[in-house]
Amino acid sequence: MMHLGEKQKLVVVKKVEFGVYLAENRQSETKVLLPAKQVPKDIGLGDEIEVFVYKDSKDRMISTTHEPKLKLGEFAPLTVVSVQRIGAFLDWGLEKDLFLPYKEQLGKVQEQDQVLVRLYIDKSKRLCASMKQIYEMLRTDSPYQTGDMVQGRVYEFSENFGTFVAVDDQYSAMIPRHEDHSFLRIGDWVEARVTGVKPDGKLDVTLREKAYVQMDQDANRVLEILEEYAGVLPFNDKASPEIIMRETKMSKNAFKRAVGRLYKERKIEITDKSIRKR
Repeated sequence: MMHLGEKQKLVVVKKVEFGVYLAENRQSETKVLLPAKQVPKDIGLGDEIEVFVYKDSKDRMISTTHEPKLKLGEFAPLTVVSVQRIGAFLDWGLEKDLFLPYKEQLGKVQEQDQVLVRLYIDKSKRLCASMKQIYEMLRTDSPYQTGDMVQGRVYEFSENFGTFVAVDDQYSAMIPRHEDHSFLRIGDWVEARVTGVKPDGKLDVTLREKAYVQMDQDANRVLEILEEYAGVLPFNDKASPEIIMRETKMSKNAFKRAVGRLYKERKIEITDKSIRKR
């Protein structure tokens, strides 16, 4: 049986002016065209050739000797080449771009974005891309340890857990939900620090600096916010985590550490309901 979306070895069963027809064997009724410009010069009837089988712009089965950037059962970062109301089209190294349906997107995509997708066959027997279910496909045997700096691609957001990142486009990692991710988009390539390795091999990572460095940055940010509020912040470090995150883009713990630093340096005053710049 011929397999859509996979590389396979097929036999030349017919030669025509515009290419050759391939099949599993000479008795097979299902045949697929290999265009003339991709046919090796010395190939003959009965010869075997390895090809990738997909569908052309008219939904006809066709084969290619070119190597696609994505095959069935795999995931890879692909570039968005165009965006339409029904979905987006991705460059996967073949003449026909790969369709990413709107319902298979986890966030709004734009041209030139690089997004992590998997290949699947839809109900109409067409090859399509999906941004979903990448989490289950990522590896958990990374060589990284706590304290290592890594790079990865954002592929999903979760209000309950955090920001999911594919380190090196292959290893499972997550930025915790209490860390601000409002400036991130799906497809962003980020540099992060490993803060822990779970028993199952998944990585915990952060975009923030080590605590002693980050505290200085956060303290300066609090002073900037105070300036924006004319010197008086209408809440203190006892406010809810939601309010603190919304107004400062910091977790409650990070905000408390920054405020504590400024208080010790006598740069602020803390009242029951506010923080004032001295």
